[in-house]
Amino acid sequence: MKVIVSHPQGNRNVRAIISAFDKRQQLAEFDTTIAVDEQSVWLQLLPATLRTELLRRTFPLNPGMITSHPLREIGRMVFPRIGLKSITRHEEGWACVDQVYRDLDRRVAGRLADLVKKQNINAVYAYEDGAMKTFSAAKKLGLACIYDLPIAYWETGRKLMMEEAERLPKWAVTLGGGVKDSAEKLDRKVKEMELADIIIAPGSFVSDSIPAWAKDKEVVISPFGSPLLQGENKNQTSSPQGKLRVLFVGSMGQRKGLGDLIEAIRLLDTNMVELVVMGSLLAPLEFYKEELPGLIYEPGRSHDGVLELMRSCDVFCLPSIVEGRALVMQEAMSQQVPLIITKNTGGSDLIIEGKTGFLVPIQSPESIADKIQWFVDNREAIPEMGRKAQKHAATYTWENYSTRVVESINNYLEKI
Repeated sequence: MKVIVSHPQGNRNVRAIISAFDKRQQLAEFDTTIAVDEQSVWLQLLPATLRTELLRRTFPLNPGMITSHPLREIGRMVFPRIGLKSITRHEEGWACVDQVYRDLDRRVAGRLADLVKKQNINAVYAYEDGAMKTFSAAKKLGLACIYDLPIAYWETGRKLMMEEAERLPKWAVTLGGGVKDSAEKLDRKVKEMELADIIIAPGSFVSDSIPAWAKDKEVVISPFGSPLLQGENKNQTSSPQGKLRVLFVGSMGQRKGLGDLIEAIRLLDTNMVELVVMGSLLAPLEFYKEELPGLIYEPGRSHDGVLELMRSCDVFCLPSIVEGRALVMQEAMSQQVPLIITKNTGGSDLIIEGKTGFLVPIQSPESIADKIQWFVDNREAIPEMGRKAQKHAATYTWENYSTRVVESINNYLEKI
């Protein structure tokens, strides 16, 4: 069996998949936008922020197995830095995220017939928003189509996001593309799902969102892996005299429930809790400061820096409304930080209630406030909960994630 995998950026989960196929000598090719050699001298000539971003585009493969299509992605990275933001406007800009995905999709589809002639290819593996053309071409060639759905299917996501725009209109500006997607983009998502033979989901929230008409397709649920423990363990005591530090990491919008978390802090009305937020701003910083004057905003930093920040906090809270499976939850657990999350984060299996953290309902600042107050009242329990969280997170490995996905695909293809 041979498979072609495509993804514009190559996130951690993508790396795990291509590595697993490669180890089994089943990877025909990996198509992406940018792939760099971390030893390249020219990287040292770039500004530090751009260099750091490009260094994320290294892959654990022989360079001959990678085909790059970099032009639009370079535009997406560079043009906003020089003030040309219109070029990356949602769906419309030449170098917007949607056009980056679609361009890669078209290019992979255009090469498939020639690749099949050269190699014994059985399947293509593509991700939401970047699969329609590839899958259409694959069907004509008799190839299986593997569809990785990293976040809840659009119908579920859109319904919940529209509810949020009505429930918290002040936060609607932070909902982003989820409520602005065009009919054409949504139609592409439907066609991708229709063409898929196998659907890969990172958790039950995503798999449950698959529409009824697609439920008879092969669905593989495999949770992401956790990072290995890095740096030092947290201090083993949580001082009852200091403020309880509640951490939120992620894009700073209501899709991730930040409005509910801020309202929960306001409901507590205590100087014993401080909210620390790190992530991309979806509104001016003043907007968040008006909502919660005491909010502590932390700018982005290296991955090691993020883990260090996590170790300085007592509790991690992510009350997401729509998610796939937020890796940041397992990162926090790996640093001995217990959780307060919703099931819509995709991480309900991470919670052993009262042991590794707590589950709360979506759209419920009162429930969030109640659990934060529990931590305030039970500071002595936090170190042990942190250790249990770390131990539980360690049971989720990238090896297990990729092995389950790849073996399920192999088993499916053997049956057809």
